[in-house]
Amino acid sequence: MCQVQLKNIRKSYADNDVIKGIDIDVKDGEFMVFVGPSGCGKSTTMRMIAGLESISAGDLFIDGVRSNDIHPADRGAAMVFQSYALYPHMTVRENMGFSLKMAGEKRSKRDEQVARAADILKITDLLERYPKELSGGQRQRVAIGRAIVRKPKVFLFDEPLSNLDAALRVNMRIELSRLHKELGTTMIYVTHDQVEAMTMGDRIAIFNGGLVEQIGRPMDIYRSPANKFVAHFLGAPTINFIHRPAAQTDSGSGVVQLWQQVAHSTADAVSIGIRPEHIHLLPAGQGVAAQVLLVEYLGDSMIVHVRVQGCDDLIKVKQADSRVSIASGDTVGMRVDLDYVLAFDAAEKLISRS
Repeated sequence: MCQVQLKNIRKSYADNDVIKGIDIDVKDGEFMVFVGPSGCGKSTTMRMIAGLESISAGDLFIDGVRSNDIHPADRGAAMVFQSYALYPHMTVRENMGFSLKMAGEKRSKRDEQVARAADILKITDLLERYPKELSGGQRQRVAIGRAIVRKPKVFLFDEPLSNLDAALRVNMRIELSRLHKELGTTMIYVTHDQVEAMTMGDRIAIFNGGLVEQIGRPMDIYRSPANKFVAHFLGAPTINFIHRPAAQTDSGSGVVQLWQQVAHSTADAVSIGIRPEHIHLLPAGQGVAAQVLLVEYLGDSMIVHVRVQGCDDLIKVKQADSRVSIASGDTVGMRVDLDYVLAFDAAEKLISRS
């Protein structure tokens, strides 16, 4: 078990500040996910923890020991990269045991630890194969196994599933979650995929522009995002933002009717956020009038894009029953679940409910 603490960590390249002072406390045995858009600093932070990037300022503690200047091999961290980085001339067994061989472990000890890791990952029958004989998912399992045999204090995963196809990513998400429960080791996982973050993390840290916007349990953040950036980043399809209508806006327009529906919680709001699943479509003549412009069928549900008079953008509605007959050009009504409306102030911060 291992706790990882980042205290006011900063990273600069010449005059370019890429990590601007972040504080993260990863608990013993926790699965922490760093998530955010490309270029936000999450992988750089991971590499600083691993020792592959120097720390410009701040303190990194691994298992209670300040680790800023400790050699990467001595930090007790094992990293799994986006690229599998397997030696093509070595078998799976040799790839997985190579770090132990370099550390001077006896052959019998290496084989024992490789066999245990292979059993955990369900790749025992692949041990004598070469990387070229493996699928992408099998290669990723080997890369993970290479980390397991080292018995690290903390696992570091840097977008390990991004090279896999969609179906295999789902399977590997399940496998990694199972692996975490079985090993109980602290894991830090970097991804730009919010679905991976929501489904895998005990807690998630949302990065943006070299800063951490919010840390918490996935559903807590989803329901109470700190600001508009977080609200927009989490959720598929993305949240709808509706700006407060100007005073001269026609009182009969749809946007004014929407604001009137949610006025009890938005007195100080500049904008409101409504997630697509919290809007319900009604027959024409009921609720707020809207015109259907596009319908996307997803099998178990459908996404309906509608235009509401006075709203700058189309509004997305997630309809659970895809058997309902709705077509482009239809006029429908809308009703909002008032308990789930998010209100934001002029600084784009969430206005807490009373």
